[in-house]
Amino acid sequence: QVQVAESGGGLVQPGGSLRLSCAASGFIDRIYDMAWHRQAPGKQRELVAFITSTGTTGYVDSVKGRTTISRGDAKNTVYLQMNSLKPEDTAVYYCKMEIQIGPSFKYYWGQGTQVTVSS
Repeated sequence: QVQVAESGGGLVQPGGSLRLSCAASGFIDRIYDMAWHRQAPGKQRELVAFITSTGTTGYVDSVKGRTTISRGDAKNTVYLQMNSLKPEDTAVYYCKMEIQIGPSFKYYWGQGTQVTVSS
């Protein structure tokens, strides 16, 4: 069994900051690419940021310059540091990991963590 779980969401005022965390547990051989997605009510889920196993990162334009994705010292963790938060950042944020277990490569999703930016 593999489990991916996010944490760190909550209510924050505009201009504030949050650091979202995601950790995978279970019998895992390797974790490759990691990513954060988000979905606001009534909208499609969108990719926010990704980081590859070689350290390459990418961001959606709306969060560039104020958001950083990083791998933790623990190999099974990934973070999303968000600064200067805006009301339009309000969404459920999901962690996605590409995980190898034996000969199987699959994408695993966390349950999501709510981020609400409001005064």
